[in-house]
Amino acid sequence: MAVDLLLGLQWGDEGKGKIVDVLTQSYDIIARFQGGPNAGHTLEFDGIKHVLHTIPSGIFHPTAINLIGNGVVIDPVIFQKEIEKLEPFNIALETKLLISKKAHLILPTHRLLDAAAEQAKGKAKIGSTLKGIGPTYMDKTGRNGMRVGTLLLEDWKERYEQLKQKHLHLLDQFQQELAFDLEQAEVEFFDSIEALKKCPLVDSEHYLHQAMKAGKKILAEGAQGSLLDIDFGTYPFVTSSTTTAAGACTGLGIAPNSIGDVFGIFKAYTTRVGSGPFPTELFDADGERMGKVGNEFGATTGRARRCGWLDLVALKYSVRINGVTQLMMMKGDVLSGFPKIKVCTAYQTPEGPIDYFPYDVSPELVTPIYTELEGWSEDLTQLGSADQLPESLHAYIDFLEKELETPIKIVSVGPDRTQTIFR
Repeated sequence: MAVDLLLGLQWGDEGKGKIVDVLTQSYDIIARFQGGPNAGHTLEFDGIKHVLHTIPSGIFHPTAINLIGNGVVIDPVIFQKEIEKLEPFNIALETKLLISKKAHLILPTHRLLDAAAEQAKGKAKIGSTLKGIGPTYMDKTGRNGMRVGTLLLEDWKERYEQLKQKHLHLLDQFQQELAFDLEQAEVEFFDSIEALKKCPLVDSEHYLHQAMKAGKKILAEGAQGSLLDIDFGTYPFVTSSTTTAAGACTGLGIAPNSIGDVFGIFKAYTTRVGSGPFPTELFDADGERMGKVGNEFGATTGRARRCGWLDLVALKYSVRINGVTQLMMMKGDVLSGFPKIKVCTAYQTPEGPIDYFPYDVSPELVTPIYTELEGWSEDLTQLGSADQLPESLHAYIDFLEKELETPIKIVSVGPDRTQTIFR
């Protein structure tokens, strides 16, 4: 039985949480494979808005098992707060939410290191969420990290102390004053460990292999977006994990030949949070309108997202490196009312026009070349089927499908799970 995969194709914030929630009714297991609480997956249904950071987006469905995979990094304090917000909904987390023993833990001093490193960069800062993600992955690859399974050892607090002392030594080298109460943060950390240990801690790769053998349907859920991938993103303005399809293999312990459909999520336009190059970014009224109508503020940080026209060069790149088989277009409703809609189909460079995503997309090196299409004025938020979509939106979708050589199977016309059109 194959594992289907869902991931973002832009710089994150594409709406992955909503689509996972919509698709979960067709799956037995939802498995998150990378990232940490720097992700914010927003779900809306029954008049309630939910924001998840670590817990997979299938948690509200009564029959689905949700698994936090080995590729995820977990802040127990943030995780406990997520659990507390779920309490009114009477979800049986002791049976529905599993955590890989191989997932790594974010310590309070990881957050300190994150803040110190970002502050030291000055104007070159990358726009970190300051959640301790980068330092945690550094400890993981440096073979110093604490994993969830460490908590089952009698001497886990001694191991914690050793790693903490290493971090404090590193912090001394930064010689910076940071407003951070480590003593209080540690009290919260140790309290939250007990909440984390109430969930089943499992050998997740074995669990998934047995589930596949039993014919269970599994959906792997990614966080952030492909253009933030540590290898293939706009480095160094990227996250610290593998956000592309390859990350599902390393982040869950599944083989490449186990992957079935790859669902790629993208917005009908483009956004980016934090620093880094963004070829189609708008600094005019159109960009301001996208941000306002689309409510473009980070679910985790609250920061305003930068907005711009759809970048097909970047999107085509993401489709190819992920092997996307189906596309889902989000926030088509936000573009309602624009008389003309632009799509970047190539970049102008000093060497001439190119139609591929190059090593460096800094503004002094690439300028977007646009194709202009007719816009639509209709309110899409109340539509319920594909045949109700305006003709100019159909033409927009047809144009994208031809360029991307991949079918667009879902069009989202609002944040609620009911505002989802299947094609």
